Amino acid sequence: MSQETGQEVSQDVLDTIKGQIDNNPIILYMKGSPQAPQCGFSAQTVQCLMACGERFAYVDILSNPEIRATLPTYANWPTFPQLYVEGELVGGCDIITEMYQSGELEPLIKEAAKVAE
Repeated sequence: MSQETGQEVSQDVLDTIKGQIDNNPIILYMKGSPQAPQCGFSAQTVQCLMACGERFAYVDILSNPEIRATLPTYANWPTFPQLYVEGELVGGCDIITEMYQSGELEPLIKEAAKVAE
């Protein structure tokens, strides 16, 4: 019986994650908050995003253990942070940093922000 409950919770959490990603054109799953990141990778990703000059949503996975446990399965991506733009997983810290340095990130973020207006 407890196994069924676990599956229900997982489905609820999956529905929550899907809703967050669907309802926010730019969303970052990270450790901590943009103002107080709790790991270096989250801090670096936030710096790249903030440098693009657009608002973005975030979820602190440290205060949301169910999301922290479920998101790697949802995305088939094992690590955090995870950036989603217009419903698609863009990647984690290394990919975001590379995209920012190559000039690919800012147009992607600006375009998603326009869609949100």
